[in-house]
Amino acid sequence: MTTNEHDPPASPIHPVILSGGAGVRLWPLSRELFPKALLALHTQCSMLQETAVRVLGSPFTAPLIVTNAEHRFLVTEQMGAVGIHPAKIVLEPMARNTAPAAAVAARYLRANSGNALMLVMPSDHVIDDVAAFRRAVETAVPAALAGALVTFGITPAWPETGYGYIETGAAWPDAKGCYRVKRFVEKPDRATAESWLAQGGFHWNSGIFLFSAESFIAELAQADQRVTDQAIRGARDDGECLVLDGDAFAKCKSISIDHAVMERTKKAAVVPVEMGWSDVGSFAALWQLGKKDRDGNLIAGDVIAKSVRNSYIRGDGPLVAAVGIEDAVVVATADAVLVTTVEKSQDVKALVEVLKKANRPEHAAHALVRRPWGSYRVIDAGDGFQVKHITVDPQGALSLQLHKHRAEHWVIVEGTGRVTVGAETMVLSANQSAYIPPETKHRLENVGDGPLRIIEVQSGSYLGEDDIVRFEDVYGRE
Repeated sequence: MTTNEHDPPASPIHPVILSGGAGVRLWPLSRELFPKALLALHTQCSMLQETAVRVLGSPFTAPLIVTNAEHRFLVTEQMGAVGIHPAKIVLEPMARNTAPAAAVAARYLRANSGNALMLVMPSDHVIDDVAAFRRAVETAVPAALAGALVTFGITPAWPETGYGYIETGAAWPDAKGCYRVKRFVEKPDRATAESWLAQGGFHWNSGIFLFSAESFIAELAQADQRVTDQAIRGARDDGECLVLDGDAFAKCKSISIDHAVMERTKKAAVVPVEMGWSDVGSFAALWQLGKKDRDGNLIAGDVIAKSVRNSYIRGDGPLVAAVGIEDAVVVATADAVLVTTVEKSQDVKALVEVLKKANRPEHAAHALVRRPWGSYRVIDAGDGFQVKHITVDPQGALSLQLHKHRAEHWVIVEGTGRVTVGAETMVLSANQSAYIPPETKHRLENVGDGPLRIIEVQSGSYLGEDDIVRFEDVYGRE
């Protein structure tokens, strides 16, 4: 793919990509540790990659990406895979919705680029007509330069009840194609949505914005000082990333850009656009987007279907066999299976809340958990023990660490690893092993040219991932 190395535009627009959401309505595909934005759901690229690629070249600068600290290395890896080098990756210690994330980006851009125009975009939307999207951004520039906070309203194709709407008002002065926002409206019922579609002048709220850093900061300060004062306080810049301070960011009010600013300001403007947009907010939306077979089914993965109609079926784990169903959603991963209807697919979010309350790990992580050094998969667990299959990439290294509550036994099954246990360091290969008692410093490094695979057997009174005390880490993790 094309890289973002280009001559600086005369009036640059700074893309700000918000990638902190969990995408819970697409569980079990989307999890907290590997959310929707990092998944390839519409093309061969992830949704984050698609978002970044559509703002390559003039008048756009390299993007600023705001993401969860847990996703730092996944984001870096995915951007590198498409040849994009972000201007900065902002690491949030916890989710605080879109207004604090945009506030950090605005403060950073104002300090480093003056009163910059910033294009704020979710990382997990589909836009099929990129040319129309870019034309809409160009249309919004005059109003944004004049101090407007511009959003983009999607021309509705059907009476959707799952989106908020924007009602357009009078034309914005000296900005052809841009209008004042008359009002923002929450998700309507079916009859209301049908009446708006027939009436015209109502558009789906895309959640994409163009405004200057100064305009946004000023409007946000009037609305809620808890966001503007706290968002970037104590942040640490390590070169590649801006690491936000956990205590300060936790004091930010969790609120969206719409609720914090757009619904209150008198400077809200909207550019209507048709650009093949979807927020991919449910499996119903995925089904609508995809190419279906002659029976109206969208089928992916290891699936056998007979007498099935108008359904979304995906098998990313075991074989899925379906017979005689209609309007269904069936999604199987290595550790979970979801069965619902297309109509009820929005309710998956409530199901994930049940998993959280039950302290089920499946809400947060896939069976395969990625780390900057490689990945691991839990292959068995019980009372007082856990067995993992760990893969360390070439030149990858776990941190020098210890565990207070568990012992570990490592068995090398492939590759060559340098193992540190206390004061002893040894090089081990296939069929050799090491034992690490509790409270003992240890590290595992791949010193071979291929992957290092080990079986790790944990035993102890507590086996949680938070039982780690790190002393050294090549990836800068605390």
